[in-house]
Amino acid sequence: MKGTYLNTEFFSRLETLALNLRKELAGFFGGKHLVRTYGQTVEFADYREYMLGDDIRRIDWNLYSRFEKHFLKLFTDERQMHVRIFLDCSASMAKANAQKGAYAVAAAAALGFLAVHNMDKVSYQLIRGSRAENPFGTIVGKNSFFRAIGELENIAFEGDSEISAAVTGSPDSGSNDGLTVIISDFLTENDWKKAVDYLVYKKRQVMLVQILSPEEIDPNYSGRVNLIDAESEAIEDARNMKLRVTHSLLAAYEEALKDMIGELRSFCASRGADFVSVRCDTPLERMLFGELLKVGIMA
Repeated sequence: MKGTYLNTEFFSRLETLALNLRKELAGFFGGKHLVRTYGQTVEFADYREYMLGDDIRRIDWNLYSRFEKHFLKLFTDERQMHVRIFLDCSASMAKANAQKGAYAVAAAAALGFLAVHNMDKVSYQLIRGSRAENPFGTIVGKNSFFRAIGELENIAFEGDSEISAAVTGSPDSGSNDGLTVIISDFLTENDWKKAVDYLVYKKRQVMLVQILSPEEIDPNYSGRVNLIDAESEAIEDARNMKLRVTHSLLAAYEEALKDMIGELRSFCASRGADFVSVRCDTPLERMLFGELLKVGIMA
């Protein structure tokens, strides 16, 4: 699969944005994310009275000359976060609509670029079956990022995916050090909720990005059709079916899809996670500058 979204012009438009982290961060020093604890930066934050065991080099001797008490200078603390992006690489993400897969890759690339552009780390976990593969390792800096993206554009979407098993079984899911994004259509019988609960338990900020094709949102079938599941491996698979498409059946499908998206949105809200659902024919900039800004993940 070859994406058509990723080019120099696209990435240059992203340079005015930054990822917004709302949770406390226990990542490495050297980033741009201010945290509530005090640290070693040059930006002054506050004073507090000296306590036994404090570093005497931080004492403000000018204040001592005025008040005859020892006060410490406190400075802001900035941390580097680790953005982990889980990308659903199952057949349903691209087999029937190649644009859907390209859109998913472009969304993953955009979020990764925002991370490295703001001195953060990023890693891509490709969900294949019940496993999450990390082919690029931890990416730091734009040179490493663009090398990885060149390969990410050519990934194959095939088989099925078990989001919860892949996320909870990943040896690099992280803990209290940044943002985790899961990009998928979530058209699965597997329990994705366990993945969200696991990441929340690990004190990660979580965002789910659902990408659907126009045909999945507004199918235009009529008459008798054979529906073949994109992830099925045999014609006799129970997920495949023959049926007659009627107005009432289309109405029922529309209601079921609405309920499914509503469940994703309400469950994420109950866990303090963000959720975005987007059609793959929506301009990518509208999704990034509109939907993601709306939920507060961008700043």
